[in-house]
Amino acid sequence: MILSPEALYVQLGQLIAEMPDLAKPLGQDGGRWLGRAAILVDAVGDGIDPINFRIAADHLAGYGRETHAQKIETILYRALAKAELAAPTSAQGAFIPAGAELDAFAAVGRVLSAATEDILIVDPYSDSSALTAFAVQAPAGVSVRLLACAKSHKATLAPAATRWAVQFGSSRPLQVRLAASGALHDRFIQTDHATVWTLGQSLNGLAKRAHTTIIRVDAETAALKRDAYQAIWAEALPLAC
Repeated sequence: MILSPEALYVQLGQLIAEMPDLAKPLGQDGGRWLGRAAILVDAVGDGIDPINFRIAADHLAGYGRETHAQKIETILYRALAKAELAAPTSAQGAFIPAGAELDAFAAVGRVLSAATEDILIVDPYSDSSALTAFAVQAPAGVSVRLLACAKSHKATLAPAATRWAVQFGSSRPLQVRLAASGALHDRFIQTDHATVWTLGQSLNGLAKRAHTTIIRVDAETAALKRDAYQAIWAEALPLAC
């Protein structure tokens, strides 16, 4: 499989963002995900990792499932880190090890600070930290939109949105909407209606207990997400503060 360094890095990032719970039985979709993962690990071409990946994948359904699942995850993150080194600087995102919450904060800040007009944050499990720790890093004057799940968002989100409006008013425009349960299948940040960065975890747990990623997706995928979530945003209901 021949991929450009940027394409390999982006596809690995997207793959990790879509990682199923490997500690549980996998259906057909999970099997296809494992197949894609094996191909991309091969494409990185790093020593014995492709062999160890296939061994762990072959034994995933047997004894020691959690051990094999952890090995698969470790190999994938190692492949991603190496692919990132080979990718162009403009395409690089962030691989964030578990416990590096400050690195996660800074990585999101770099994404938000590049916006000049509009930011859309999609995170079904949003709580107050989506605003007080992350969205607050957006440049003044840039419109911030936050799309959460009506069922899964946390109770702290509404009072944080109220305080945001009181403190910033029109200098930092904010809209928070809630999508119907089951409508949101991604966690990402979109800047200026064009660039999309996928988040490996929700903002309220970013890098706290597990490795995670913040990866810029390719232009075609970004356009698909923009169009799909524009429709979801239009149908979502404003958060009652």
